[in-house]
Amino acid sequence: MNSFNEKVFAIVKSIPAGMVMNYGQVAAAAGNPRCARMVGYALHLVNEGDGIPWHRVVFKDGSVAFGSEQSQLLKAEKVAFSSDGKVVMSLHQWYGAETDLWFS
Repeated sequence: MNSFNEKVFAIVKSIPAGMVMNYGQVAAAAGNPRCARMVGYALHLVNEGDGIPWHRVVFKDGSVAFGSEQSQLLKAEKVAFSSDGKVVMSLHQWYGAETDLWFS
């Protein structure tokens, strides 16, 4: 596994229940702000037993990438969705990883 993926996994593990980050935020926190797609690729490598809450990463507009499974997991954490099925980012977007200077 490469170090970028390891950084992504560490950041995603730190997202508190009921909060989300978008792919670009995770990429920036991992030191590669232009690598949002690589974050998605890394999260596709996650196995169920890894303990990485992949479902807490969504698109910038609050859309989910994995449909009903991801939505159900987020709803179980009391994440609010708008009438068009998107996470209400103003309530649930987490900025913690960006301000912690993770990998300086």
